[in-house]
Amino acid sequence: MTSQAAVKPGAAAPRYQGPIFDADTHYWETEEAWSAYLSDSAKKNYGISFKTGDDGQYAMYVGARKVEISADHLHEDGRVPAPGKLHEWLRAMKEGKADIDLHVQKTADMMEPGARLARMDEWDVRGAIMFIGNMITAISYLDQPAAAHEVLGAYNHWMLDHWKFNYKDRIFTAPIITLADLDKACEQVRWCIANGARVILMPMGPYGGKAPAHPDHDRFWAIVNEAKLRVVFHVSEAIYMKDHMAVWGEPVQQSRIKQTAFVWMHGYSERPVVETLSSFIFWNFFERFPNVKLLSAENGAEWVPAMLTKMDKCRGMAKNGYWPGGQLKDRPSRIFARNVAVVAYPEDNIKAIIDQVGNADWILMGSDYPHAEGVEKPRDFADEACKGISDSDTRKIMYENGMRFMGLTP
Repeated sequence: MTSQAAVKPGAAAPRYQGPIFDADTHYWETEEAWSAYLSDSAKKNYGISFKTGDDGQYAMYVGARKVEISADHLHEDGRVPAPGKLHEWLRAMKEGKADIDLHVQKTADMMEPGARLARMDEWDVRGAIMFIGNMITAISYLDQPAAAHEVLGAYNHWMLDHWKFNYKDRIFTAPIITLADLDKACEQVRWCIANGARVILMPMGPYGGKAPAHPDHDRFWAIVNEAKLRVVFHVSEAIYMKDHMAVWGEPVQQSRIKQTAFVWMHGYSERPVVETLSSFIFWNFFERFPNVKLLSAENGAEWVPAMLTKMDKCRGMAKNGYWPGGQLKDRPSRIFARNVAVVAYPEDNIKAIIDQVGNADWILMGSDYPHAEGVEKPRDFADEACKGISDSDTRKIMYENGMRFMGLTP
């Protein structure tokens, strides 16, 4: 494995040429993902299928319910949006080239671990966190606790079979855990740990009217803490926002093409992750569970400076108030720095973010490969996002911070 990026004669050298840790990657599922372990009783109302509906659109369905967002990018012939090409597609649309087709057939590295590892070697990616594929658009439709645990448990079984939770200490795949039923959550996370999981993915927001860090959930977090798991909150439809959006007359679970700017800003963007992470900190979670580390993935990072400033201010305002998890012993911004990491968008103004926060120690890169929204190749992230920052900070973001977050030696 090379330690520097290969540079073609006459081509400009990449902004960063060292090793990479990619904290936001995905796969595309095989057909077995949806049915291999799912009971017949769950398939009727919560089984996941792909079909052309009565409206003529090919889409994902959860039971009889169409997952509207899926119709924006799914094709019956199996093609998917080309990796890292969203900006190119949007530019073409702006220029009036509505008929541009930037879809490709899935390649082996999108579908199975051996080929993905070979691709990582080609790109000098030493390690990667890997997240779910089409399942990410279906999670908010799993709105009944028993069904949610069964569907996600069956999916996690397929994930273990096909990808492993830890593939050669290089690919760390994140099974999905929900706290909708505490007993089942504890059972599921124990199974994940026993099968090598180092990182888990959880939906953002509360469960049954309680914060995830509420002491009623401590039995679950004690298991997570003992195993020193990393817990990720990846962008998805934070379904707890649906009631708030309804107050404004703004429906959720819509096609992204039809989604309003208001929902983008308040229902699907940074608000769910800001509320989720600040809740953990204000509940004094890390005083009880210091081995747990949290990661925000594909929510960007430009919201972090304002969040840290606001948390510190609100701690002072509430200093003599009610602290259900116990009074904080330190500034929220310092607690965040010790326990939380954030995957930036390549389009974020990372220099401005670092200048405001004071350091880059919590920022991770993520290519989002093989999705269209990220970059075509992981090294492209530095070319787009790391302009104007030091070489040492660039190396932290591209490699060192991700390795340390996963407990690995850079």
